[in-house]
Amino acid sequence: MRLTVQMLISHGRVARRMGLGPQSRIDMLRNILTGLVRHERIETTMARADEVRFYAEKLIDYAKKGDLDEKAMKMASFWLTEKDLVPKLFKVLAPRFETHSHSYTRMARIPTRQNLDKAKMAVLEYKGNPFPPLYPVKKENELTLINQLLKGYREEKDQELAQRSL
Repeated sequence: MRLTVQMLISHGRVARRMGLGPQSRIDMLRNILTGLVRHERIETTMARADEVRFYAEKLIDYAKKGDLDEKAMKMASFWLTEKDLVPKLFKVLAPRFETHSHSYTRMARIPTRQNLDKAKMAVLEYKGNPFPPLYPVKKENELTLINQLLKGYREEKDQELAQRSL
């Protein structure tokens, strides 16, 4: 959850208001989390993606304990509304993040929705998914100023070394 002035002055609220009430909020989070596990990349509003991200990472933490752990199975069966995704969680996603200690998800902003609400949108995905990357791979450009300066410095140093060795 992002720390804002409204969050600092919470007046007893501990979570964002989404949906019609607490049960509606949990149901919505469960459905979004189920879609994330199924498709490994979802597109939703920024607030929902930010809220679901915490639960998605906690679910992976529990899944890394293995399917024999009772609490991990209870958490998976609670948060995943489609029970055929429980094996995918334990057999596909948990081994993928076995070497990671945290930060299993990536969130990227996308353009706002153009219908009536103009909501800020985001893409939430598990890292290492089979889809093309959201961010383009950065290429080394030799024409940037810093690279040109470094190239000149290296050439000068090579010339100095060549003169010393003669």
